[in-house]
Amino acid sequence: MEKLWEPSMECSLPAALAAMGERWSFLILRGSFYGLRHFEEFQSQLGIARNILANRLARLVEHGILARHSIPEDRRKIAYRLTEKGDALLPTMIALRQWGERWETGVQAHPILIDARDRRPLLPVSVQAQDGRVLAKRDLIWARPGELDEDPAKDQAAA
Repeated sequence: MEKLWEPSMECSLPAALAAMGERWSFLILRGSFYGLRHFEEFQSQLGIARNILANRLARLVEHGILARHSIPEDRRKIAYRLTEKGDALLPTMIALRQWGERWETGVQAHPILIDARDRRPLLPVSVQAQDGRVLAKRDLIWARPGELDEDPAKDQAAA
């Protein structure tokens, strides 16, 4: 029987950690989701040393998570904005925040993130099956690409 678990250079987790990987990058990302755009805003809100902030912003730009934009009124001033790739990190950030509230601080973080339409707090982030069922660890298995059942008609016939 072939071993399923093998160290792989193709694993996406090390690549994701290389892009984000440490506390300040996550706090800069959180600030971006809150609406911070300028170096001075990040520096004053986060209390981060200027050299570390410059390094982390450059890394996030290099990885395509943030983009640098010149301000038309003052070309020397730069705004940092989330890219589509950066926006895609929102579920990860929410999941980490919810995990921290539950397991580390034991209190709800402020400000509270709410649904803009209903003005109600979000449900916990979950892992879901393609049919929307919430899955627990016991419901999951690791499989190789050739072992996937990707026939939706087969799924409907079984139901």
